[in-house]
Amino acid sequence: MTLRKSLPGLAAGALGISLTLSAAPAATAAGEAPAPTVSEQQVMPHLRALQDIADRNGGNRAHGTKGYADSVAYVKSALDRAGFRTKLVPFMYKGATGNNLIADWPGGDQDHVLLTGAHLDSVAEGPGINDNGSGSAAVLATALQVAKSGLKPQRHLRFAWWGAEEPGLIGSADYVGKLSAAERDRIDVYLNFDQAGSKNTQQWLVVHDDEHGETEAQQAFEAWFAERDIPTFDIGVGGSDHESFGNAGIPSSGFSTGISDCIHQACDDLANVDPKTETTSTNALVGVVWKLAATAPRH
Repeated sequence: MTLRKSLPGLAAGALGISLTLSAAPAATAAGEAPAPTVSEQQVMPHLRALQDIADRNGGNRAHGTKGYADSVAYVKSALDRAGFRTKLVPFMYKGATGNNLIADWPGGDQDHVLLTGAHLDSVAEGPGINDNGSGSAAVLATALQVAKSGLKPQRHLRFAWWGAEEPGLIGSADYVGKLSAAERDRIDVYLNFDQAGSKNTQQWLVVHDDEHGETEAQQAFEAWFAERDIPTFDIGVGGSDHESFGNAGIPSSGFSTGISDCIHQACDDLANVDPKTETTSTNALVGVVWKLAATAPRH
């Protein structure tokens, strides 16, 4: 997470982690079945993998480093195995090439895209496991649930992992800036997740889109948390990659669990993430993606 506007409060085999999915189940049309529930064992291994990557690469996964490149390779390998159409979208920043990773799930209305993303880079000072391995892992675990369920959404589902967020939203801004007007209009809503596993979380900070008002995504997140008696607090657009989309007039939402004590430090490691909070965040994301995927587009 960039601190310009602070919010309140590799291949899998090389890592010894199996990402092979079981035999593909019968496809399920969105809305026919309730959202699946993700366990701690389905999300925390991704954070351990990112920690291992940082440990092998000077303690960080920052833009322009092998740590970042290996992080992208790890996520891409999992998605490729699951049947996503993936691509790397390069950009340049301060003389170094970065990549945004984009993954499309086959099917759904291509004129109505539900885009879900998180930044994958860390700062140079630390491994960035809460900021933002936690958001990246939640998005990856959600995408893998889509594949495991054989989901047939009404909207087209796209997932993204942004590079160079920490220097100033560089990757997401580059991606949005290169979209045509028609491509921007096809994105119904963008969902962003930055610091999803903070310790001592008392409430989830849900992004409120000031330009578009209370979006269907914000309503869906607030309803998911309310049904479980989990407190939320509305925050404005700003401080992470949803700002890039909001600046382009694309409705956005998402959430954070707040800034941790170890933000942008070497201590933002695996011990800086609360597994229960991370799992709750992931299930909130799964639940809302399932709900919005089943919602008939309104424009």
